[in-house]
Amino acid sequence: LDTAGALTDILASRYNQENTELVDICHLRTERQKLPFAKMQTCGNDYIFLENFDGSITCPESLCVTLCDRHYGIGADGIILMEGSRKADAKMRMFNADGSEGNMCGNGIRCVAKYIYDKYKKNKKIYIETRSGIKETIINSNEIIVNMGYPLLKPENIPVNLEGDMIINKKIFLGGKEIHINCVSMGNPHVVLFLDEVDNINMEKIATDFKFSDLFPEGCNIEFVKIIDSKSIKMRVYERGCGETFSCGTGACASVVAGILNNLLDSDTEIKVMLKGGTLYVKYNDVVYLKGSTDFICKGKYLVKKH
Repeated sequence: LDTAGALTDILASRYNQENTELVDICHLRTERQKLPFAKMQTCGNDYIFLENFDGSITCPESLCVTLCDRHYGIGADGIILMEGSRKADAKMRMFNADGSEGNMCGNGIRCVAKYIYDKYKKNKKIYIETRSGIKETIINSNEIIVNMGYPLLKPENIPVNLEGDMIINKKIFLGGKEIHINCVSMGNPHVVLFLDEVDNINMEKIATDFKFSDLFPEGCNIEFVKIIDSKSIKMRVYERGCGETFSCGTGACASVVAGILNNLLDSDTEIKVMLKGGTLYVKYNDVVYLKGSTDFICKGKYLVKKH
């Protein structure tokens, strides 16, 4: 019965094989670890930022489950570790609320740049190392611009199990319906859907259809986009590790790229992306630039439980 009770507790929790900390019982913590943190947001996309220059945080996946919980933790869309780098001013590692690690985070990297600028380096250009390469950020007061680099459009690079040079306005059957999808990677896989209406849609149902599709071996973030005019869009986003969020920087970039490739938006001009949490600006001409404000919410110390 004890074992059955433990199993039900595990199944009911948000822990899984990937986000559970492995503990060396010969080297247990003798006291609760104190982790200084800063919480920042941009366009309603909030993250918990932790300095890990000394490498003392060994299982950030497990921390996500407790820290990101909005009822029993601090509450956030994910956590971001700031670490040392031999190639750039700092290294960023981003983890979704479920503990899965992302390759890139357009909103998070702008917050990291602001954090590093305010605390350590007063350079107008801050270079951040990510799993998707080194990104250049430009500090302009509270507004941060990041060069997101080139969008990945080949199916094998996204990845998506479809044939073609690009998956743009591609007709597929999903959930018993015919839909047209656009697939873009900005470090993370995105599927962009252009709709006449984005406010009254069953996002959960659509996201579930994508989640269990064999087309996306690494899952996907889904953008629901309404074209307002040739220079502005309205967007909602369902992220693979968080569910619906107020904003997504890479999603905004992917949506603009897809809009331009479908000749729905003007190229080489700043596109206004209106989201649940605010507004971002994206410009795409060969490479993609993302612009928006960042704000500190609070600072504090988190006491990690003893093993």
